[in-house]
Amino acid sequence: MRRFSGVNLALVLFSSTILCGCGDLVPRDTQSLLIPRFSRSEIFGFVAGFGTTFAAMPDLLAMLKRRSSAGMNPRMVAIMGVFQILWIYYGLLILSRPVIVWNVIAVIINSLNVAAYFHFARRERSRQQISGVTNSV
Repeated sequence: MRRFSGVNLALVLFSSTILCGCGDLVPRDTQSLLIPRFSRSEIFGFVAGFGTTFAAMPDLLAMLKRRSSAGMNPRMVAIMGVFQILWIYYGLLILSRPVIVWNVIAVIINSLNVAAYFHFARRERSRQQISGVTNSV
């Protein structure tokens, strides 16, 4: 193994000294200036949760526009729904409003995705059965 040279050792000590002096630069979680009842971390949590919560909306909107379940995987949405329910429980344990609110909304969106999938899949199966009966006659 290569030994530390004096320059490398000096660089490590200098970097460590600088990093130790940066303790006061860590942002503190204070009250939000916009909404004093919330802390800054909760505001950022709400903003971040918005993006991840509505990630399933394009699939739902595309399915409703196509009026078809093609390209949709209900198992994936159901699995995500189960884990979002676990996130809600976690949010309750740590008393985090953003985690609770966004995951409740995400569970609702995922439930709508699954319901729309089964609605359109049932309708597609009945059409296939009807067309199969008319083709065989």
